[in-house]
Amino acid sequence: MEKSPAYFEHPGRAVEDERFSHMMAITLDPNTGYREGIIRCITSREGDVEIRGYIDRSQLFTVFGDSLEHFLVGERLQIKNETEILEKLTPEGWECIGLEDPDIWIDSETGLTHVYFTIPIKPPESKDKIRIHLGHAVGKDLHSLEMTEPVLLDDQTAVASAKEVSIAPLNSRGVRYNLIESRDREPEGVHSIVRIAIAEDMGKPWKYGDVVFHPAEHDISWIGGHASPGPLFSKDFIDVGEGKLLGVMNGREANQKVGDQIKYGMFSVGLFIYDYENGKIDWVSPEPFIQDSEAKTITFASQFIETGKGEGVLYAHVDDSFVRAYTLSAEKIKTLLPG
Repeated sequence: MEKSPAYFEHPGRAVEDERFSHMMAITLDPNTGYREGIIRCITSREGDVEIRGYIDRSQLFTVFGDSLEHFLVGERLQIKNETEILEKLTPEGWECIGLEDPDIWIDSETGLTHVYFTIPIKPPESKDKIRIHLGHAVGKDLHSLEMTEPVLLDDQTAVASAKEVSIAPLNSRGVRYNLIESRDREPEGVHSIVRIAIAEDMGKPWKYGDVVFHPAEHDISWIGGHASPGPLFSKDFIDVGEGKLLGVMNGREANQKVGDQIKYGMFSVGLFIYDYENGKIDWVSPEPFIQDSEAKTITFASQFIETGKGEGVLYAHVDDSFVRAYTLSAEKIKTLLPG
């Protein structure tokens, strides 16, 4: 893939800490001027991230920095009531392998800090499918969080799980059609898909909505296997029309069977246009937007911050191991859009 002129890849790693070999999924707190946030740190890894079946065990830690290009890892994120909630969600013999992939959202009306995260519950035997809930905690800031019941529970009947939330604006009906990564109805969970999560209250249970992007229904090779919604840009950064936002989509090429193993394809960052008023994806870029220069299999975006008119910093993790910062140019991104 040729490097796009629409972004600049910062050299080096955006987050450093000698305690962890693998760090990913950074999210930053606007209430601190994006100088503090949360990151997922891998405490143990079994298997290869390129081969289906690998297991990461994780913990969420705070991060802090004096610039948007460099952060250090602090202490483990403290969430009141975490143990009690996770015990209720974990059946006997199963294992919660740690909180994953956090997202911070600030309620402008109450000023409260909401954090959403993946809660994976691993079965004792492979014949059972892992349960993936979308967890939630709330507090006045990152240092006073309390866990609630998940906003979305893994629905075994509907074969629906929830992770990697992308928060949408309120529509004209006062509801948010947020986006989540979920799984399709195939017995083996062949694809990751994007579906709506209907939120009438950001701190109370949401509802599963329609599937809005299924890789098998589109002839787009870079996102032919798995799709996951990423950050949405504001209208101030790029305006794509009334009731719509441009965002980045994380997409993976189709799986390949190698012997008796399933090998994952390349994960890249692309663009999409989301009609948040009606809960529809209007367009997904025919080609990826970003593949990191060091990526062997994964470039996965988790956070975008506007830094000035027409400019911002996107954070992505590479091979589920380290975080990179990229500076984006709105004017140059516009040349990649339809029409």
